[in-house]
Amino acid sequence: MGKIRAGLLVLIGVLYALSIPWYREGGADPELWLGLPDWVAVAVLCYAGAAVLNAAAWLVTDVRDEDEGDA
Repeated sequence: MGKIRAGLLVLIGVLYALSIPWYREGGADPELWLGLPDWVAVAVLCYAGAAVLNAAAWLVTDVRDEDEGDA
């Protein structure tokens, strides 16, 4: 499961990098996607995808509860 979690975390990093609007030319008029400027729509979709992948990463992570005697 560790490799799956690591892969998901790498994908989250890729989505964060894709959310940066460096592909746009300065002064270009934005197109509207989903009622938002294109760079905003891309960022929002990347952040939503990162949230889903983060949830999936936590689902495959083994979290052990502390024993009651250790508290």
